[in-house]
Amino acid sequence: MTKLSPGDTAPDFTLTNDDGADVTLSDLKGQKVIVYFYPAAMTPGCTTQACDFSDSIDALHTSGIEVLGISPDSPEKLKKFRENDHLTITLLSDPDKKVLGEWGAFGEKKLYGKTVQGVIRSTFVVDAQGKVADARYNVKATGHVAKLRKDLGL
Repeated sequence: MTKLSPGDTAPDFTLTNDDGADVTLSDLKGQKVIVYFYPAAMTPGCTTQACDFSDSIDALHTSGIEVLGISPDSPEKLKKFRENDHLTITLLSDPDKKVLGEWGAFGEKKLYGKTVQGVIRSTFVVDAQGKVADARYNVKATGHVAKLRKDLGL
């Protein structure tokens, strides 16, 4: 598994959102984008993180930052996640985990003391030129968005 570092070109992707429309990262060139990967919709940690991003979306948009949340969940499950928790961020489906792998967000991780294969909770800031400005792996769901906002000066 290759991990991304600041200065790397962000791997481009086209994924389906919860409404069935395609979203392409390179279409957002010219603005900053937070791309975050999470294991599963409608689980406690992932819900906390998605709600934190949704609660911050106005401040992020005002600063010219878009947010894309990616998981292996189906678009149908993501739609239910959005509706259940009133989420306002873009949710994308990566069922074959191809994008997760390209970004280093899928692989070996520790879960309750065991080594397993799975989604590594990760967050990236992609600059307006499509380069990785910040890469964070194994982030905590709780408090992560507040720290990220602080580090971005928001």
